[in-house]
Amino acid sequence: MMNFESKQSKTLVLSLFCILFSFFLNAQVKSSIDSTSIKIGEQITFKVEVETDTTNLVVFPEGQSFSPLEVIEFYPIDTLKKSDKYNLIKKYGLTQFDSGTYTIPQQKIIITDKAFLTDSLKVEVNNVVVDTTKQGLYDIKPIIGVEKSSGDWWKTALIVLLIIAVITALLYWFIWRKKPLTEEEKIALLPPYDRAKLALKKLDESTYLEEENLKDYYSDLTFIIRKYLDEKVYDRALESTTDELIDRLKLLKQGNQVDLSNDDIKNLESILKRADLVKFAKSAPDIELAKLDRNTIDVEIDHVKEALPEPTEEEKLLDEQYREALEAKKKRKKIWLTAGIAVFLLCATFAGFSVKYGFGYVKDTILGHDSKELLEGTWVTSDYGVPPISISTPKVLQRVQTPVPDELKQQMQLTTFAYGTLLDEFSVVVSTTVMAQAPEGGIDVEKAIEGSLKSMEAQGVKDIVTLQEKFTTPNGAEGVKTHGTLKIDILKSGNFVDAKYVMLHFASDNVLQQVIITSPSDDTYAEQIVERIINSIELKKEEA
Repeated sequence: MMNFESKQSKTLVLSLFCILFSFFLNAQVKSSIDSTSIKIGEQITFKVEVETDTTNLVVFPEGQSFSPLEVIEFYPIDTLKKSDKYNLIKKYGLTQFDSGTYTIPQQKIIITDKAFLTDSLKVEVNNVVVDTTKQGLYDIKPIIGVEKSSGDWWKTALIVLLIIAVITALLYWFIWRKKPLTEEEKIALLPPYDRAKLALKKLDESTYLEEENLKDYYSDLTFIIRKYLDEKVYDRALESTTDELIDRLKLLKQGNQVDLSNDDIKNLESILKRADLVKFAKSAPDIELAKLDRNTIDVEIDHVKEALPEPTEEEKLLDEQYREALEAKKKRKKIWLTAGIAVFLLCATFAGFSVKYGFGYVKDTILGHDSKELLEGTWVTSDYGVPPISISTPKVLQRVQTPVPDELKQQMQLTTFAYGTLLDEFSVVVSTTVMAQAPEGGIDVEKAIEGSLKSMEAQGVKDIVTLQEKFTTPNGAEGVKTHGTLKIDILKSGNFVDAKYVMLHFASDNVLQQVIITSPSDDTYAEQIVERIINSIELKKEEA
């Protein structure tokens, strides 16, 4: 029994010692400000004094823990030694750019493993009185538009222009250019009479007679006269037999269609039959006779030309129309060929890019896609709010005035920046809530998330599906990630569309920071945008 009472007495003494020790340590922390009233933008100095043993570790607050006032300067710690104790003095330069009465929240000082809170202090921030009788007032200057950075679009345009130039040059060179005529094409453009005379000259230049190759000699000779007759007299002269051709010439003579003499017809018949004997019966006439036959054909070509009637004006007109129609046909052929090549190249280019980048990407590049334009546009990286949230977005976030009830204005400060709204399929909202005094137990993130979801429902969102997990920013700030799907009433038209959302919440002693992103469902570009935004988020602490 006495042993139990002894233990109870020791426990009571130890408890009283701890209480007294805590009170003693608490008396070592003092805080003060050099002024309780300042003008907008002026600096006020907040001072914390700590007296402690030389062996104790002291941690002063860092970062923007003085909201709604902003820290503009952190002063180094002054250290004074008194026997076995240190007197540590830490100063902070604070300011505020809005008039009103503000409360500097309690600051946490950690000595070894124990936390102490400073007193909360009130500061009045006054407007700067301007004497308008001595200094004129001027209108607010309008917003100046800034041209968007040109980027590297000119490189792409240059490559496209070079490709078009090369294709155009190739089409011109191979299709539209008037190519130099070959020898055969020049001969083909000559009138039939000139072509026949030229063919006889080329026959004279051959070596058929020197080599006694009479078969080929007579073949070419008869082809010359038959070709001329085929073009000017009888259009089946080439495939007709000798007898058929001679009979046709006689009929034409009798019908006064060709004014050939009987001697001309006999000369042609004699030479054609002799040529048949040489070609098919292996007859071998004298070389001189072959030369004589050549000269006879030369003369008969002249006689045929003279025997032909002069073409009438109607025939000449028909011939001119035929040539124009032929030229138009050639031109149409070139146009169709050019169009076909252009379509083929476009299809081949489209197919090639589709294989490399995907059909959807190429289609969206040609036809345009809102999310793709946001993803590939010029992104903006900026800090929003105090303490700042650094984030990269496709567009600059604009400050949004969020109404705060009058009874809460002294207790909290809310700043919001946004691009788009929940009435749009894509939106980004960044908000920072700074409380005048940290709530007991810290900020309840779950309640903040629940409040955000209710706010979304109040704006017309429905069917919200939530998933929750921990989230860490690239610079190590920890928070909570809430994401899932929902239905948005686009422009409150009653047309609900499926969308996705991501909410990030970060909480410190008296600061709640929030990022909300909504995006269209089944949109690969939007998914890339959201991922890029999330990966860029960093929570910063303002330093001196």
